[in-house]
Formats: sequence, structure tokens, C-alpha cells
Amino acid sequence: MAMKGLLPEGRYADCANGYRIHYLDEGPADAPVVVFLHGSGPGASGYSNFKGNYPTLVQAGYRCIIPDLIGYGFSDKPTDVDHPLSFFVECVRQTLDCAGVGRCTVVGNSLGGAIALGLALDCPELVDKLVLMAPGGLSELADYQQMPGMQKMFKVFGSGEPVTPAVMKDLFASGLMHDPKFATDELVAERMQIMQIMNGHVMATMKVPVLTGRLPELECPVLGFWGLEEKMMPENGIMALARNVRHLRLILVSECGHWVMVEHQDMFNRACLDFIAHG
Repeated sequence: MAMKGLLPEGRYADCANGYRIHYLDEGPADAPVVVFLHGSGPGASGYSNFKGNYPTLVQAGYRCIIPDLIGYGFSDKPTDVDHPLSFFVECVRQTLDCAGVGRCTVVGNSLGGAIALGLALDCPELVDKLVLMAPGGLSELADYQQMPGMQKMFKVFGSGEPVTPAVMKDLFASGLMHDPKFATDELVAERMQIMQIMNGHVMATMKVPVLTGRLPELECPVLGFWGLEEKMMPENGIMALARNVRHLRLILVSECGHWVMVEHQDMFNRACLDFIAHG
């Protein structure tokens, strides 16, 4: 796998809708597939979100596909279309079509969690299991606007000032994590590389509906994670999952913010392997 700056460059899906989506494709071609969908934010990419997770699943014998969502990473960043949830879902589905995936487990955090839910609801024949980490789409906009991490995120994006490494590191350390030691210089450098090629259009036009009323439609087993020091997602999302998902295993994690897969990497990887194998 070639490197493009600090990040690996994998394959590109030429989607039926005309957009080009970058994705990593690791593990045996004929193995069960696990798809990782990253969250939003400055400089986001699939690799930076999940570099501590997907190699463990590859080692366990799974084929892992890690896309960069439309507007992020090395994927296309259109400025002439809005970005509703349905557009993200469409691009992921078409990427998986290009990769020859007919059935998979989908892992998603934050925005990626909302997309994973949208994919499972719209394409139940595609999604075998769901792993969700503080997914979006479970609360009203006013609830999100009260969260300190979300306030800081939109202040960073809406200030008009350049996003410097120091600003980005502070956002991660104080807005997305419980323990600031995980806001490493390596992570900041990876995200800064992508930030240089991002535009603000994806954040400005993103629209994620409240999916709570549709959660009872989910047919697949769901594993949920929620950090108890979460500063991005309102806690009413916990009960939205607990009260509306029929086949749910929910893990509440103390000393954890928005990124359980980073702050509690080994536990997360073990739990995912057990869930994917046994439900």
C-alpha cells in the first residue's frame, strides 16, 4: 500500500453517481467483510479514525474496507451539491458495489454511525450487523448545539480563521476525548494533511435527520458504545438506542469521550471481534 504523505493511499471507486471515493481494502478477498465509517470534523479520514482497529480484524481473518466519506480524506469534495444523509449513504453503497461487497458488518462512529444506520435501514439485505459508537441521528439539532464539544467544533469551522495544529489539537483534547494524551502530534499531523485539501462545504450543507423513530425497523443485531464523558453527542441518544433497537448490546464506557475506538482501543477491538463472531 503506497503512502500519500502521512496517510496510506488505497483504491478508488468510480461510483455510479459520478463521484470518486477513496477506500482502503485490507485482508483476504473472500473473507467476511467489515466496513468502517468515520466521523466528521477537520481533516477526518477513515485511516485516522480506525488505524488502531481494522488491523486487528484483518489479523483475525476479516476483509476490512475503510472508505473516506464524500467530502473527506482523499475522496471527492464537491462544492455544488448539498450533503444530506442520503447522499452519504448513496456514496457508501455505490463504493461497496464497486468493491464487490454484497453483505457486511458496518462499524460507524458519529456521522459514520448515522450513515451506518441509514445504510442498514435502506439496504437491510446488505448489512449483517451494526457496530455504533455514539452515532449521530438520534437527537434534535437544539440538543447537539448544547454540547460543549459540538460548540467548539462549529466555532473552529465557523470562525473564518485558519485551523492551525494547535487549534486542532485543542479541539481533539478538550472536545472529543476524556484523556488528552490521545491527541497526539501524529494524529494532528495526519488530520492537518487532509485539512489542507478540505473545503467547508461538506460541514455547511450536512443534514442528518433524527432517525429514532425508524430504529425499530432495524432487523440486524447492533452493538453500541457510548463514552460517559461524551462532549459531542447528547445523552438522550443512549436511551434512543436502548428503547428502540430490538437486538442491542450496549456498552457504556467510563473515562471515555467521543472516540471509544481510540481511548479504549483494545477493549473495543475485543468486543467487536466477539460480536461479529457471535452476535
